[in-house]
Amino acid sequence: MIQHIKSAERYHADHGWLSTWHHFSFNDYFDPDNVSFGALRVFNEDIVQARSGFPPHSHRDMEIVTYVLSGELEHEDNQGNRGHILPGEVQVMSAGTGIAHAERNPSDAPLHLLQIWIVPRTRGLAPRWEQHRFSPDERRGTLLPVVTPAGSGATHASPSKLQIDQDATFFVASLAPGQTVTHAAEAGRRAYVFAISGALDVNGVALETGDQARITGDATLTLTARAASELILIDLP
Repeated sequence: MIQHIKSAERYHADHGWLSTWHHFSFNDYFDPDNVSFGALRVFNEDIVQARSGFPPHSHRDMEIVTYVLSGELEHEDNQGNRGHILPGEVQVMSAGTGIAHAERNPSDAPLHLLQIWIVPRTRGLAPRWEQHRFSPDERRGTLLPVVTPAGSGATHASPSKLQIDQDATFFVASLAPGQTVTHAAEAGRRAYVFAISGALDVNGVALETGDQARITGDATLTLTARAASELILIDLP
C-alpha cells in the first residue's frame, strides 16, 4: 500500500529566518494521526536564511540525520565537535544520554537541508557525531546507502561509513529522465520516499517535487524518473 502525500499537504511555517515543512508532528504542529511512521519520527525540510540558524538546544535518545541539499551548515556541540557540512554531505548525531548543539548558516546564501529523526533501538547510549561527503557520481543512477544500521542489521545494503542505532537504511539517488532503480524490501518492513526534486513514479504512483510516499506491504519498489530527479528512500522496520 502506498500513501501519497503531496507537497502542499505538508505543514509549513515561515519564521522569516527559517522556512520549514514538517512531514510529522513537530514543534507547533501536532496531529495525533500523524506522529510517526514506524521508527521515523521527524522529517523536516528547512530553508535557513543567510547568517542565521538554530541557537544551542539539547536532544537525547534520538538518531538525527541531516542531509544538506544546498548551502553550508555549521555544527558545534558540547562534546567538542565542530563541522561544516556542504551539499551532498550527510551528518549523523546520536543524541544518546544527551547532547547540546547549535546549527547555523554561516554563509551569505540560503541553506537548504533535510533533517530526519529516527527512534533508536537502545536508550542511554553515549552521544556521537560524525559526517561524510558522498559525491554526485556515487548516487547517479543508483540507490546509494548513506546511512546503515550499526552492528547487526539489514542485509540489503553494504555498510555505510555513517551508522545509526536502528535497523533503518537511508538511500539517496540522482536519476536522469527515464532512468529506473528498484528496491527490494524484506517482509513486514516499511519504506519512505521523498522527491527532493524532479518527478518520479513509485510503483506507478506519480510523485512531484516535495511529495512523499509512505509504503507498507510492497515487496519491490520500482522508481522511475519522469524528469531529472533527486530522491531519498528510507527502509524502516
